[in-house]
Amino acid sequence: MADRRGRASRWSAAVLAVATLAGCGLSDGALDEATRSTDRGEGPPTTEEESSTPTTDPTVERSGTDEGGSGDVALPEPAPLAWGDCDALGGFDGIECAELDVPIDYGVPDGPSLTLGLVRVPAAEPSQRIGSVLLNPGGPGGSAVNFAVASGLPSGISDRFDVVGFDPRGVGLSTPLSCHDNLAELYDADPSPDTGAERDELIEVSLTYIEACEDIYRGLLPHLGTRNVARDMEMVRRALGEPKLNYIGLSYGTSIGQQYAELFPGQIRAMVLDGVVDPGADGLQAASTQAEGFENTFQAFADDCAERSSCRLGDDPVAVFEEVLAAAEAEPIPADGADRPATEGTVSLGAISGLYSESRWSTLEDAIADAADGDGTGMVDLADTYLSRLPGGEYQDGSEIYFAVSCLDSAWPTDPDDVLDAARAADERAPHFGQATVSDYIRCALWPTAPQPLSQVTAEGSPPIMVVSTTNDPATPYENGVAVESHLANGFLLSVEGDSHVAFLGGNDCVDDAVIAYLVELETLADGAEC
Repeated sequence: MADRRGRASRWSAAVLAVATLAGCGLSDGALDEATRSTDRGEGPPTTEEESSTPTTDPTVERSGTDEGGSGDVALPEPAPLAWGDCDALGGFDGIECAELDVPIDYGVPDGPSLTLGLVRVPAAEPSQRIGSVLLNPGGPGGSAVNFAVASGLPSGISDRFDVVGFDPRGVGLSTPLSCHDNLAELYDADPSPDTGAERDELIEVSLTYIEACEDIYRGLLPHLGTRNVARDMEMVRRALGEPKLNYIGLSYGTSIGQQYAELFPGQIRAMVLDGVVDPGADGLQAASTQAEGFENTFQAFADDCAERSSCRLGDDPVAVFEEVLAAAEAEPIPADGADRPATEGTVSLGAISGLYSESRWSTLEDAIADAADGDGTGMVDLADTYLSRLPGGEYQDGSEIYFAVSCLDSAWPTDPDDVLDAARAADERAPHFGQATVSDYIRCALWPTAPQPLSQVTAEGSPPIMVVSTTNDPATPYENGVAVESHLANGFLLSVEGDSHVAFLGGNDCVDDAVIAYLVELETLADGAEC
C-alpha cells in the first residue's frame, strides 16, 4: 500500500491542480485489437454470469508474453513530433503539446499502437540550451505531463533544458486504464483479516476490481510493464531528435530509468535516480522492506510529536494510534466531513499517506487526534490524497496501472494465502504497517497476466548515473539506493539525511545544487557524498 514501489509522490497536490488534456489514447481500432483474448490461455471466468460472482478461493492461470527477458527487440523509427498549443492547460503560457504513436507490443512493431501524450516547457534561455530533460514523478500512475508543468524546477535546469514530460502507457494522456469503480472498497476491506469471513471479503472485493480491468483491457495488460515504458522513452528521445537522454526519475521513475539504462546504456548523457526502487527484490520482499520503512518513519513522527508540548497526541503518540486502529477495526469511525467512515484499512492508508513527507506530519497528527475523539474525517482525507481523489469525488485514473505494472514487474505467488502469510510475518518487524502494506498485494496473486520480473541492473557502458537515497525514506528505503548503486557499472551515490520520500525539490539546497551541477556540467560526486 502507498507508494509501495514509488506511488503517490509529494507533488500530488500540485499535480491535481493541473488540468489534464483529453483526446489522447489508443489509435483507431487499436483498443478493440488490444483487448482481444486470442493471446491468452484459459483464465479467470469471463462470462457475465461467472464474473459477477467471484470465488473466494480462486485458481489463477495467468497468461501473456515475457517481453524483453533476454536480449531486446528492434525499435521502429518514430515519426517526428508535431508540437502545438495546449488549449486544455489554460493559464500556462509557453507550454507545447504533442503525441507519439508507439507499438503496444514491441515484438510486433507493425501491430496495434497506442498514443503517448507529451508536453514541453522550452528552455527559458534558448541561447544556453543544452537539450531536453525528461521527468517522471513516480507511481506507477504518476503523470509526467502534469509534473513537467507543476514541478517548478530550479532555474539552473529550466534555463538550460527543455523540460519534457510524457505520461507512461496506461497513465493520463497515454491510454489511461480506468476500471476502479470499487476503489474505495478495496481499502475499506480489513487489511489484516483474522477470520475466514474477513479473508473472503478481501479476496472478493479484489477479484471484483481485477475482473473489471480484465474485461476491458485483457489484451493490453501483458504490455504495460516497465521495460516497455523504457522502450517508449527511447522512442521519445529519438522523436525529439536528442543525441543523448537527460532524465530525472523519482520513486517509480527510478525503475523506468534503470530499465532504460540497461536497454540503452549508450544513449544516456545524464540520469538522476532519486527515491530508488530496487528491482533485485521479489514482490513480497520489496513490500515487507517497505513496511519497515513506514514503521521507521512512523516512529520518527511519533518521537518528534512527543517531544513537543503542543503535540495533540500526548507523550505516547504510538499508543493513541493503536487505539484508533483498534476502534476502527471494531467499528468504522464516523467521518462527518467525508463521504464514508474511516475503516481500519482507511486509517492505515491515511497514516501511510501522512508519512510520505515531514510536511504532512502536522496533518497526520491532527487526523489521528480527531479520530481518537471520534471524527475520522482527517484519516479519510489523507487516504483520498493517496488515492488521488479529485475535488468532485472522482478518482484520477492510475490505481489500476499501479497494479498492472507492479504485478508484471515482480515475481508474486499465485496463492493469495501466501500473501496473507507474508503480511502477518511482516508485522513482526513492522507491527503497525506490515499487514496493511503487504496484504495490498493480494491483487498480484490474483492478477490474470503472468509476471515479467525485472532483475538487478548493471547498465554496462553507461556514463556515470547519479543515485540519491534518503536515510529514512518511508517508501523506498535507503538500502535500495545503496544496493542499486553498488550494482551499476558506473554510478555514484548521494546520501541524504532525512525522513521524507525523495529529496530533490524537497527544500534541500545541497541536493538541488548537486543535481543541477551534474545535469548541467556533468559533475559527479566522490564516494561517501552526503547532504
